[in-house]
Amino acid sequence: MSETLPPKTCSIERLVTVEEDIEKVLSGEKTATRRNGRYADIGEIMELKGRQFEVTKVYQQSLGELTDEAVQTEGYPNVEAYKNYILSMHAGMPWLPHMKVWVHEFRAI
Repeated sequence: MSETLPPKTCSIERLVTVEEDIEKVLSGEKTATRRNGRYADIGEIMELKGRQFEVTKVYQQSLGELTDEAVQTEGYPNVEAYKNYILSMHAGMPWLPHMKVWVHEFRAI
């Protein structure tokens, strides 16, 4: 039924660490995060400032597949704003349409 995911490359505690992003999660503005590795399993619980969030989906996506609607789950109005944010966090990183990232979707519990 569900595909087998490869082993995690990092722990869920590292999934959302930037203060601005934590606040977006707490306000409900951010319901997904994209990382270059897999940080969580479906059903795993992330805790931020005493609140809990359950990971509901984990899948891969290429940067070229991103849409304005998709990055709104990250708390950004459009792909360009999200791209500028990511590139500001990772100096020198190329933005390659074929580059795959792991999408982690979550909800408050």
